[in-house]
Amino acid sequence: MSLHLSYRAAPGNPWFSWQYVRDNSDTILAALRDHTWLTARAVLIAAVVALPLAVAAYWFRSLAGPVLAVTGVLYTIPSLALFAFLGPYLGIGALTVLSVVVLYALLVIVRNALAGLNQVPPEVREAAEGMGYGRWARLFRIELPLALPGILTGLRLATVSTVALVTVGVVVGRGGLGQLIFAGFQNNFYKAEIMTGTVLCVLLALVLDLVLAGVGRLLTPWLRRRPA
Repeated sequence: MSLHLSYRAAPGNPWFSWQYVRDNSDTILAALRDHTWLTARAVLIAAVVALPLAVAAYWFRSLAGPVLAVTGVLYTIPSLALFAFLGPYLGIGALTVLSVVVLYALLVIVRNALAGLNQVPPEVREAAEGMGYGRWARLFRIELPLALPGILTGLRLATVSTVALVTVGVVVGRGGLGQLIFAGFQNNFYKAEIMTGTVLCVLLALVLDLVLAGVGRLLTPWLRRRPA
């Protein structure tokens, strides 16, 4: 026998309210700015760490397994456990949130960057070597540009997932839009506050993804060309 549960929304507590948005616009914009800034810093730091790891794994094949394994293990650790572990050492605030979301973004960026580098045709590398390119010149002038689609895919995935993960930072007091969502639960399940934070998270992820997609199109014009 199945139990059917139904819920009827209270008329005085709608899921969306322009009145709430108007009355709390300063708070909402502050949370949105904080969320955007945390996301941008986290993805940037993760990229600075992940790309050298991907290059090292690409140059030294024996490192590929350990690098992917370590970043994969970090990705599987529950976020709340990481906050609990890092909180006593890094304190309560942005540094702890950044550290956690950076660790989660590493796997996505490393895996896609390494896949992009591995897809560089061997004949292209051999031609570059024949032209006298050294390892570093070949990397920056040939391999990284050709691997850009994979790298950008990793950055886009990392950015979208980071937007969602930053909300969990509310447990250490810096959750950006997560502050609105959590406050809505505390404030007698205030639906308008919960929905506003949720919708803005989704919109922020979509906007950042579109921005990175546009950057990718600008940086890889050859992908837009079609044979006649």
